Formats: sequence, C-alpha cells, structure tokens
Amino acid sequence: MKVFKKAGERTEKDRSRLRKTVGEIIERVIKEGDDALREYNRSFDGCERESLRIGADEIRRAYEKVSSSDIDDIKKAAANIKAFAEAQRRTIGELRDFSPAEGIILGHRVIPVGSCCCYVPGGGYPLYSTALMLGIPAKAAGVKRVTACSPVMKGTSEINPKTLVAMDTAGIDEIYALGGAQAIGAFSYGTEQIKPVDLIVGPGNSFVTEAKRQCYGKVGIDFVAGPSEVLVIADGNADPEVIAADLLAQSEHDREAKGILVTTDEIVAAEVLKAVERQLEILETREIAEASWRYYGEILICDDLDEAVSYANRYAPEHLEVNVAREEEEAVTEALVNYGSLFIGGNTAEVFGDYASGTNHTLPTLGAARYTGGVWVGTFLKTCTYQKMSPEAMMSIAPLVSRLAEGEGLAGHARAAEIRMEKAKK
Repeated sequence: MKVFKKAGERTEKDRSRLRKTVGEIIERVIKEGDDALREYNRSFDGCERESLRIGADEIRRAYEKVSSSDIDDIKKAAANIKAFAEAQRRTIGELRDFSPAEGIILGHRVIPVGSCCCYVPGGGYPLYSTALMLGIPAKAAGVKRVTACSPVMKGTSEINPKTLVAMDTAGIDEIYALGGAQAIGAFSYGTEQIKPVDLIVGPGNSFVTEAKRQCYGKVGIDFVAGPSEVLVIADGNADPEVIAADLLAQSEHDREAKGILVTTDEIVAAEVLKAVERQLEILETREIAEASWRYYGEILICDDLDEAVSYANRYAPEHLEVNVAREEEEAVTEALVNYGSLFIGGNTAEVFGDYASGTNHTLPTLGAARYTGGVWVGTFLKTCTYQKMSPEAMMSIAPLVSRLAEGEGLAGHARAAEIRMEKAKK
C-alpha cells in the first residue's frame, strides 16, 4: 500500500489532567447537587437559570422561533428515523418455552431500560439532529422515561430553539438546560432537580466522554466515542469531486476529525486532493475543516480492492463509504465486517445518514466498531433470561450440578442442589 497523503498520528495525549478535572466536577455534583450545576452553567455558559428543566412554555416559544419549513424538515427526518427504529424493534423477539431437556423450560424476555438520558451536544454547532437519533429509538424501544439535556446557547439561558423542537418531535419526556461533564454526573447520581437514569447515550466533547467513562457502572452508557471519522473505498469509477465533498463534510466536525481515502487508482487520488483544495476555498467552515484535513486527512493507494477491504476491516471506521463499480459492490460490501455504518455507492452520501435516511448517526469511533455497532433501538433493550423446572427435571439435573459445584470447591452451591433432592425424596 502506497501513502499518497500522509496523516499525522493520533497520539494518546496525557489525559491525567482531564481525568482529574472531570473527576472533580463529578464529585462536586455528587456533594453539592443543583448548586454545583447552576454554578457550572454560570461559569461555562453565562446561564443564570435557577430551574434547569425546560417547561412547556419554553418549548412552545421555541416553535415560534423556528420556521415552518425547518419544522417540516425535522418532522420528515424524524419519520424516517422512527420507521427504521420500529422496524428494527420488530426483529428483536422474545424466546418462550425452549426445552433443552424434559421438564426444563428456558426463555428470555426483551425488556426496555426504565429511563435514559439523551445527551445532545450544543457547543460548536446546534446538533439538533442528534436529538432525533437518540430520542426516537429510545421511544421505539419502549423506555418509559426518556430525558434529554443540552448546553444553552452561550450567554443565554436558552437551549437552541431547533434543538428544543427536535427534542419535542422525538417525544422526549423531560428536557434540561445543562451540558458538559456536570450533566453526565447529574444524570448518573441525581440531584434535587434531576432524578438519575439507567442509561446515558450520545456524543460529546472530551469532558463529556471522560465523564461517561468515569460514571460507567453507576450508569449504563452506549460507548466511549472519540473524534469523528470517515473512510472511503474507491476505484477508478468514483467521482473525485463527490469524494472530496464527503471527506470535508467529516473534517468540518472538529480539528481532530479524520477523513481517509483508500483507492486503487492513483489518478483518482490526485484528483481528490485537488478537489479538496478547490472546495476548501469556498467552504464556510474552512478554518476547522482545513486544519483537520491538513493534519489528519489521509490518502492511500492499494493494489486492489481486496487490500482496501483488509485495511478497512483493520481500521474499523465510524463511517465507511464504498464507491466502486456497481459489479464490485456486492463482493466488497460482503467482505466488510468492521464499521459503524456503511454507505454503498456514489449516490449514498454519509451525510444522508447523518440527518434523514433513517439509520442512526451515533456511532463507534477509534476502532470500537470491531466489537460494537452504533446506537439503535436495541441499545435501550435488555435481553433477560428465565427458567422453570418440574420436580422430575430438578431431580435429574441436581446431581450433575452438585458434582460440578463440588469440583469447583463450592460446597454451598452443591448443597443448594442436594437439599432439593433430599426434600423431594421425603
């Protein structure tokens, strides 16, 4: 494999200061509750709110500030996301009355978590699409209490109105004006105004990510995510202008985002590089996108598509685009196994999944796609087993269990099986 454009390496920074700072924030939230949350809102965002929960009047006013066309667009995207989430839910079935041996009844139930918090970022951009991506599958799963939080707009006491409209459209039950590590701490441990939840989902900055890592165990999380990334597999049939646009779309997320092209065609590689430079000239988010592309952007030339597939499976990107000749698509996509979400063909932009096609955009990064998928309706569900035995089945299995327990030196386990046999014989 030839390196056409080399990327700077993502090194593991000294995270000790971040861990310490986030740990202190969480401890303060645990000890001081809402007082700490209000103080963090004031110092970080200039927010003077006393009540953190958003009321019905605020939601109504948000609708008045958003154009009817924008509201319609949010609802159209929500309809696609909801349809896909509900279709996913129908694929997850319960297992009833399975019997591995006579008299033994096994099964599992699929049970929604009782409550969740959807963390919707609001720092650099108002990412209101994330409210749809998190709240809708939670509702489709049957979560009874779906909460959400988002930072206020800097210098105000209000969440971005589009974000509020999206949260309401998603069916969120409780909305709070709160962000950062302190929000993760509050929903993990609870405060006077905020009742803790069972699960926290959603992306965030390094403070939010570190807080999720530290609070995991006290609360469930989706995964620990890093900077966004896209990998494009392309052959000589791909359109360089389209690839360049997709790489820059990912690069504009933040300065540490990563766009990678893996191609079998050196001409395509050269043309994509030129197209990126042209498009950067007119891109409104050039400052961030250019910094990301200059340092982390990468173009690799491989001998064939098999090598491209092998590289992608090792890298396990968050977003993976396959832009090859149509006759090659099926073989390539079937060979790909490690990715957050897959986008097949030149017509299928990664940004379509970001907003409106229906799949979720909250996805694993930094190689986590090797062992997990993205947020989906199943994120909010627990598969819980059960069993029941007849007296005859108990008498049949108890001696086996007793012997196995004795073999491990666990006399109490053995006794729990033996006592049932003794009582049954009386």
